[in-house]
Amino acid sequence: MLVDQHMDDLLHGRCGRRYSASDFARLLFIHPRHLTDTIKLTTGKSPCDVMEERFMAEAHRMLSETTLSIADIGGKLGWNDPSNFTKFFRHMSGITPMQFRKNIAAVRV
Repeated sequence: MLVDQHMDDLLHGRCGRRYSASDFARLLFIHPRHLTDTIKLTTGKSPCDVMEERFMAEAHRMLSETTLSIADIGGKLGWNDPSNFTKFFRHMSGITPMQFRKNIAAVRV
């Protein structure tokens, strides 16, 4: 799936930015509106929602399973500014990446 390939490319430094729905549509040789409508019809979510969920899943995994800094995790996921990654994470989950990592550590003890 293109989303998984894009995530892998981001994580391994083969892509310097997060793709938009228009980027994915271009790769699929379809109109962006068609892609958006198809994703919405089949998942009930917007392409943005799908990508945000995927970024959060990967952020959760990396915060739980690695010792990478929050800035490094944000950078690997395409955020150039660590504070923007923290704002995104807090908006999506209600807590900061540091709080998430501390909660995971507390559960493991």
